[in-house]
Order: sequence, then structure tokens, then C-alpha cells
Amino acid sequence: MTNIFNGVKNGKILDYVSAWYYKAAKYIQETNIKTAFVSTNSITQGEQVSVLWGEMINKQNIKIHFAHTTFRWNNEAKGKAAVYCVIIGFANFNSKNKKLFTYSDINGEPSEISVKNINPYLANADDLIIERKSQPICNVPKMAFGNMPLDGGNLIIDDNEKDDFLSQEPKAKPYVLPLISAREFLNNKKRWCLWLENINPNELRQMPKVLERVEAVKQFRLASKAPSTQKHAITPALFRDRNRPETFIVVPRVSSENRKYIPMGFFDYNSIVSDTMLSIPNGTLYNFGVLMSEMHMTWVKYTCGRLESRFRYSKDVVYNNYPWAKEISEKNHKKVEEKAQKVLDIRAEFPESSLADLYHQLTMPPKLSKAHQELDKAVDLCYRPQAFTNENARIEYLFDLYNQYTAPLLNDKKTKKGK
Repeated sequence: MTNIFNGVKNGKILDYVSAWYYKAAKYIQETNIKTAFVSTNSITQGEQVSVLWGEMINKQNIKIHFAHTTFRWNNEAKGKAAVYCVIIGFANFNSKNKKLFTYSDINGEPSEISVKNINPYLANADDLIIERKSQPICNVPKMAFGNMPLDGGNLIIDDNEKDDFLSQEPKAKPYVLPLISAREFLNNKKRWCLWLENINPNELRQMPKVLERVEAVKQFRLASKAPSTQKHAITPALFRDRNRPETFIVVPRVSSENRKYIPMGFFDYNSIVSDTMLSIPNGTLYNFGVLMSEMHMTWVKYTCGRLESRFRYSKDVVYNNYPWAKEISEKNHKKVEEKAQKVLDIRAEFPESSLADLYHQLTMPPKLSKAHQELDKAVDLCYRPQAFTNENARIEYLFDLYNQYTAPLLNDKKTKKGK
């Protein structure tokens, strides 16, 4: 890998299978040879696309001639491990006869369509490369990472030990706050943390059980081989990260691909978001509505990375590159807010059901499903008055809108570089 990707920026993030693609792309230069591979689907998702396909398209002039989108390949290995695969055929010359094979069911048979172009995300759209961006391309609230404790588990309190801990250390009650982690958020469970920011030293010294935990954090950090961890031993009472906005939307960093929507939610200053979540400080009801829509989920399916087959949501690749609708009327804006609130209200009618229950394909309540359909329509209208007939129409539209947003940025970069 070091030899093959020598000189390729960020080449270290690539999967081993990408070396075959890159090597083949070089091998077939100035020939009429066509190449095809069956491989893991990771090379068409997330960060790898910009690194691998940026090189192959921009430097090797590669064009994809046919492709099978993600399907599940059950092999005969011990334990019958499943692999999520794609098939991609390519050459360094173009073809008018391009075929795209899509799977509505990754365990089923594909549907074949003739297309004008197949881009690195295996969509019928122009070639484009979506790179990591530190800021959103649209005027929306920034997304942030949750708070990493870096504590060896010593600042975390499980729900079943909370009462016992507080009975021994009642003075700690104001500093025991709900910790919003992905697993607990999705499964209606509770978890807690010691949030000791701004505590008075004399108050902390009066809590021996808390001091025991703080000392354990210090020793954990000092014992680390990483200098970046060791340096935080001087503040053992604190999480490594300390982001505590007044209000925020939470987004699980990993979510099942079997859910039509990634469940998200609202929290406030009285809760702490963990590093298994992403957050949008001061996110609005409109932001929530768009992110919980089919439009946004289409973008997620094509651009985010995967953990096995689960969605691995990325701040820099997915959220910061998402093309939000332009020039929205006040009427359409309010309609999205109204429908988003309805989704939240219907969720609240099922307090005993977790988000995992509510968003399971087989157990989603009909009224919640209907509310999401209404929200989808409201969000669609923000983009255009004509209905989107299928997923491919959505992603084509979004990729085109992405180009509209980013073309001025690219031109600006070239101008500055030239100067």
C-alpha cells in the first residue's frame, strides 16, 4: 500500500482493495482494455471516494462503464460471514452504453437501467468528488462532535448504580447529569456522568467518592502511552471535551441501514452529549425536519461511510457537504417546521417505546410513518414543486445542486492560487 500510493494525499485511509483499482487504472493507460472488479463497497462511500477516485478520474482519466450498487454476498466461509459488495467495470475511455444495476433489496436480484454516466458514488449523475470540508457549504448551524470523557469509565455512572452512588455521595447530585450516548438514545435507556466543570475546589474536596473517581481518571491518563492523553492528567475532574450548548440536535454517529430515517432528537443544557453522537448546537426545528427527511437520507446513503452495512454519519463529508434548498418561501419553511413538530409529537405518544422500536421497519406506528411522509413532501417542496419519482431522481438533483454550491468555491480557490 505504501509503495502503490506513494505521493497520493491521504492514501493511508484507503482499503487494501483500492490498490487493485489504482494499479489497474495505471496498467490500462493508452490501451483499449476494460477492467472490472468485485470488491467491498467501502471504496464508493465516505472519505475513500475523494482519495481513490479523485486520483483515478482526474489523473488516470478513468470512466465507469457499468456497476452493481451494494449487494450482500454470502460466502461459504466458516460462520457464513456476509460481505457487502459492489461490482465496477471501467476503462480510460468513455462509453455511450453504460449500465447501472441497482438493488432495492441487497439480498435480491438487481434492476438494470441504461444511464448517461456513472459517478464514483455509483449514481446516474455527473462525475464529482465530495471532499471533507471543515465548514458547511450552506448557511446552516455548524455540526460538532460530542464530548469524549477519556476517563477509563470513571466519570460515567450506569443507571443501575446511580442511586447507590448518590446515597453515598448526596452532595454530588447537582453534578450528575444525563449522558446522551447513541446506544441509550436509540434504545430508551439512561446513562449518567459526573460533569464537574466550574465546581469549587472546596466543594469537590468534601466528596470523597467523587475524589476517588477523579484520582482514577488521573492515573488512567498518566498510564497512557499517548502524550495527547497524558497531558489531560492535569485536569482529571473534566471530560477531555467540554461542549455544552443551550440547545442542540443530536445525531447518532452509527445507525442501522434498516431504518428509513436516522433517528435524531432535541436536548438542552441539562444533558451532556457523548462522543458516540454528533450535535448541532442551536439547531432549529427546520434543520431537524430537513435532516429527518427522505431527501437528506438519500444523500446519506450515497455519501456516508459504512460500519459493515450500518450508516456511519460524518460531519465533514455528509453534513458539511449537504446541499440545502435555496430561496425557500416562508410558507414552505413553516410547513417543514409544522410537520417536523408533528413527528416529535407522535413520538411522544409512545413513551414506553424506544426510537429503535419506533423506527424499525416492521414496528413503526402507522401514524408516525404517515407523519414522516408528510414531512418528506414538505421538504421536497422546498427544493422544487415537481415530485421526485424515485431515489435516483433525488440524488441526481442533489448532486447538481451540490455542484451549484461548490463551483463558486472552486473558482475562488483557483483565483487565489493564481494570484
